[in-house]
Amino acid sequence: MKSHTLTDLDAQLRFHDFPGLGIPLVFVHGLGCSSSCDYPRVVSDPALARRRFILVDLLGSGFSDRPDSFLYSMEDHARSLVDLLNALDAPEAHFFGHSMGGTIAIVVASLQPDRIRRLVLAEPNLDAGGGVFSRAIAAQSESDYITHGHAETIRSATANGNHIWAGSMAVSSPAAIHREATSLVRGGAPSWRDQLSSLRIPRTIIFGERSLPNPDATGLAKVGISIISVPNAGHSLMWENPSGLASAIDAALT
Repeated sequence: MKSHTLTDLDAQLRFHDFPGLGIPLVFVHGLGCSSSCDYPRVVSDPALARRRFILVDLLGSGFSDRPDSFLYSMEDHARSLVDLLNALDAPEAHFFGHSMGGTIAIVVASLQPDRIRRLVLAEPNLDAGGGVFSRAIAAQSESDYITHGHAETIRSATANGNHIWAGSMAVSSPAAIHREATSLVRGGAPSWRDQLSSLRIPRTIIFGERSLPNPDATGLAKVGISIISVPNAGHSLMWENPSGLASAIDAALT
């Protein structure tokens, strides 16, 4: 694992940089997750052989630092990733983002339209309002969530058999989770959907087949966004069918 200093925060953003050929593919994880947990099995799949991968743990998650002064908004996370690209001296990159990570990837591409070559998103948040988990978290005050809501979310995930997410949440900053959920509910300006639609790069959205039908699977195709379905998976594609997700990412990149 490698570490990059975000000088404005005096914080460490940690990541895996797997050597390979061509334009690097940066992985950005979802709410309460970490790329160091979610994607090693995906990037080791034969479908993605020989590519270069950068698996980032966002601030507040995984192995990265948890600065209290950071806002943990989608836009602030995106700026930290641009800072990382600058430090890596990467003139161009592809981005993959899952759920909240897809939203952050859209913002990165909007900030760096001449640098990001392809955008591959797995069931991203495109509109204000958030999802089931982010709404439930954001409905609490930050202090209430830190005091007892975070532990209750982990207990609920464990009771429902979602042990991987429970483990990732357990090492995440409760303040970061609450601020990220609040940012997802608040939405972007312009909206993340509008930002995605305005990008002039190849864009693909991946759905787990159990998440379909979804109106975005047809609506976004009408504005030139490719749609791919991964069999035997729902929202958590990277855990439920990592090989299927790897094949879908390869198709999106080629």
